[in-house]
Amino acid sequence: MSKSKKAFTDIFVRKPVLAIVINLVILIAGGQAIYNAMQGSGGFTVRQYPASENALVTVTTPYIGADADLVRGFVTTPLERAIAAADDIDYMESSSSQSFSTITIRLKLNADPTKALAEISSKVDQVRGDLPPEAEVPIINIETADSEFASMYLRFQSSDLQSNEITDYLTRAVQPALTAVDGVQRADLLGARTFAIRIWMIPEKLAAFNVSATEVRAALANNNALSGIGKTKGNYEQVKLTSNTNLTSVEEFRDLVLKKEGDKIVRLTDVAEVSLGADSYDTDIRFGGEKAVFIGIWTMPSANSLTVAREVTKELEAMQERFPVGFEGSVAYDATQYIETALKEVVVTLSETLLIVVVVIFFFLGSFRSVLIPIVAIPVSLIGSIFIMQLFGFSINLLTLLAIVLAVGLVVDDAIVVVENAERHLREGYSKFDAALYGARELVGPIIATTITLAAVYTPIAFQGGLTGSLFREFTITLAGAVIVSSVVALTLSPMMCSKILSAKGEEKGLTGLTNRFFDRLRDRYRKIVEGTLKARPAVYLLWGFLTLLILPLYVLSSMSNELAPLEDQGFVLGIASTPSNGTIEQAEHFASQIQDAFETVPEYSNSFQLTFPTSSIGGLVVTPWGERDRDIIHIRQSVIPALSSIPGFQIFPVLPPALPGGSNFPVEFVISASAEIEQIAALSQQIAFNVTASGLFAFPPEIDIKIDDPQSKIVFDRDKVAALGLNMSDVGRDLSVLLGGNYVNRFSIDGRSYKVIPQVKRSGRMNPESLKELYVRGPNAALVPLSSFATIEDTVEPRTLNRFNQLNSVKISGIAMAPLDTALKVLEGEAAKILPKGYVLDYAGESRQLRQEGSSFLPMLILSLVLVFLVLAAQFNSFRDPLVILLGSVPLGMFGALIFTALRAPGDPFMPHWSWGWTTSWNIYSQVGMITLLGLVTKNSILIVEFANVLQGRGRSKLKAASEAAATRLRPILMTTAATVFGHVMLVFVSGAGAAARNSIGLVLVGGMAIGTLFTLFIVPSLYMLLGKNHQNDEAEAKS
Repeated sequence: MSKSKKAFTDIFVRKPVLAIVINLVILIAGGQAIYNAMQGSGGFTVRQYPASENALVTVTTPYIGADADLVRGFVTTPLERAIAAADDIDYMESSSSQSFSTITIRLKLNADPTKALAEISSKVDQVRGDLPPEAEVPIINIETADSEFASMYLRFQSSDLQSNEITDYLTRAVQPALTAVDGVQRADLLGARTFAIRIWMIPEKLAAFNVSATEVRAALANNNALSGIGKTKGNYEQVKLTSNTNLTSVEEFRDLVLKKEGDKIVRLTDVAEVSLGADSYDTDIRFGGEKAVFIGIWTMPSANSLTVAREVTKELEAMQERFPVGFEGSVAYDATQYIETALKEVVVTLSETLLIVVVVIFFFLGSFRSVLIPIVAIPVSLIGSIFIMQLFGFSINLLTLLAIVLAVGLVVDDAIVVVENAERHLREGYSKFDAALYGARELVGPIIATTITLAAVYTPIAFQGGLTGSLFREFTITLAGAVIVSSVVALTLSPMMCSKILSAKGEEKGLTGLTNRFFDRLRDRYRKIVEGTLKARPAVYLLWGFLTLLILPLYVLSSMSNELAPLEDQGFVLGIASTPSNGTIEQAEHFASQIQDAFETVPEYSNSFQLTFPTSSIGGLVVTPWGERDRDIIHIRQSVIPALSSIPGFQIFPVLPPALPGGSNFPVEFVISASAEIEQIAALSQQIAFNVTASGLFAFPPEIDIKIDDPQSKIVFDRDKVAALGLNMSDVGRDLSVLLGGNYVNRFSIDGRSYKVIPQVKRSGRMNPESLKELYVRGPNAALVPLSSFATIEDTVEPRTLNRFNQLNSVKISGIAMAPLDTALKVLEGEAAKILPKGYVLDYAGESRQLRQEGSSFLPMLILSLVLVFLVLAAQFNSFRDPLVILLGSVPLGMFGALIFTALRAPGDPFMPHWSWGWTTSWNIYSQVGMITLLGLVTKNSILIVEFANVLQGRGRSKLKAASEAAATRLRPILMTTAATVFGHVMLVFVSGAGAAARNSIGLVLVGGMAIGTLFTLFIVPSLYMLLGKNHQNDEAEAKS
């Protein structure tokens, strides 16, 4: 572009008020958006990650007393068959165990959960009539949160109240108040022991009074009924009627008449112990080793989770005065503390980045006047990007704030180039006005080209499906929006400020003069080197080819460390425990106390919680805040393993919560399914797990979710004796079900709430299988017949649960990989290929499934981004050759620089922070997005050189002269913009604490790729321009000379 040719930027230099007004409008719009964000209005919410629908539907059907095989065949299978016809299902898992069927339906990402819930409910209703009459109504729940854990857990304890009394108080007084807090989706009780009338039947007394268990149940059903009587209606008045058909107290239940023989009345208290107990005694919840009841607070997807947490805490504090004596409640775990701390860390990084960028700019310009212009551009651009976030309905989250941090190093680029070009014209003797005018004219093309290029780079990510698109759509649009706003500022406000602020003669004294002389000498030396490289272009081409070819092995090495996301320090360790299959809650409580002791050995211990069940347990170790400890959660987890492993007869797996939404407890979840019998699948899976354990790739031997180690006693009936005694199997089964099953008959009411009535034989009558022989069933002629007279007990070993995946019998291999997740999965896949026969299906769940779904998306995104950038540049330069120079002279070199830091990660330990053993990062979703971002940044350098070389050719320079002069002239702005980007992002590499791993990963790729890529670009682009750039005149003679 010649200095005489006008551009639209002229109007802003000539009309400074117009430039000011445009940028004030940007500030006002962004300021209003910031105000809305602070007030929580205008659609702004604060979240950990961008909003996404990660819905999980569970269908739980109690079938009390039924064994796992019966539950699978008559409950799980028909429900699965019906549910599978619903839309938007990603995959479906089921578990059939003693008395329970649980079906878990994972919906596709961003599927409409309301629609899916309605459809699944409809499918369940269609087959409700096909389920056994004894099976309870299926309970359908939906989880729509980003995590399988609640946002907060509140603990409640009392020195005077029992667990069922605590539960009742929470249900009546606390849970409704917490649910009413704005933004709370639900408040769930954990470890609740709900009131129930427990009728503990005594076998000896049943026999003595000749009463069967079925008769007890019938008496309860017939004499505890709710009846609406109606009302009287006379000519002049009517009276409402009530009745006492239902039982309302423990005394009334005890006095219930079971039978009458002459003058003799047999009451319930004669054959059973009646008490107001709990509906279940198979859970034990503890906080800090003491018994407690928890309430989990789930936040609505559209709500501000930080605000909700504060309001819940305020409500809890307000309740303290109303609590009974000895009753206390507090926050046991608050996940929003991690979010809040991570957000604060990002804001601190933003402040540090701003300071660093200002220092870098001052170092390159050496003038406070010159520095002022890009400094003004930073807040205008960043504040304008907040308005774009509001315009698109984005949230304030870790990724959008990360985009703003990255934007600090980018939004100054255009303003820096404008200032540097205007100062160059000042040193050439032009006035401030003309220098600003001509300098802006020369940069309209490059600024527009670089802006559109960066926007084009992000287009594939913005429209990408799956987890990558869901997570990074807001990130990319926010970052692209900030760069677009910065280009507007650079083309409107910066030229105007140059015409007003810069020194009329160019400051050549003091620091400014020293800086200018330094860069003049650097430019002259660089020009000589470039001229030398242009004379040895074949060697340059060989170097370029060598570096480009190195990309392939570096990418292969990088992919060896492939994982979904780096582990984050979220402030707690989760312990997944497995106890003996025939264990009791008392045994589990014993183990729980030992887990508590192990947790308390950790120096960073803050508190702990445990949810204990007869055959499993979940524990959580919450550590001190990030600023109060030196060790990260990864090292803390490693340190507690020996103490946990030393607990005899007990397996516990300390795991870290997933770094991204939709994950689960174990990173490795490898599913093997088939139509074969579950025992056969389990045997093959066990062999695979054994083989991969020997590889040393797992922190613990991989766990399979099918354990055929559950001792069971089978009551075997002698059908000949049954017939001889005049019994029938239906009556026998009904009696035994009442005695042993624990099914509830009906409900009774206390103070407006209903509770279950549960008859069951007293525990002393079912201590072991042999004691069952002393039970009696009703026979002919009203006689009671002992079970021992027609049945024997056989011991068997059965699976604890019968699991299925997508309607096929399945076994899931879960574990924690010491190698990158992708490597661990490939090892499992390799072993499966060797061992499994035909007909077996391999699948994945949780984080492993996410990795397999997202792992193949990078290369298509990269290719599409490059194609879009090429087309945009071709349209901008009106040439297909210049875009080749720009892309070939920057993209391979930037990728080479970035891949060095991901390739070196392959041999390392993925659990160790990169700074502990070298500047490396794994190949993950953050480093991949960082790589895409890098491509947009590194091409800016080539654009500046190629565009100005074309301008110089248009002014009559030869192609050779234009290449060397353009490179030398653009050296200073290229170094400035690169330094602003590298030093502006370097804090991302060094940060630690909450949410640091993601920032480390993306920062290292950008810093390494930009620094190394720019170094080679400066020397290779001029030669590539000679090879591929358009030749405006014949300069072969000059080239030979």
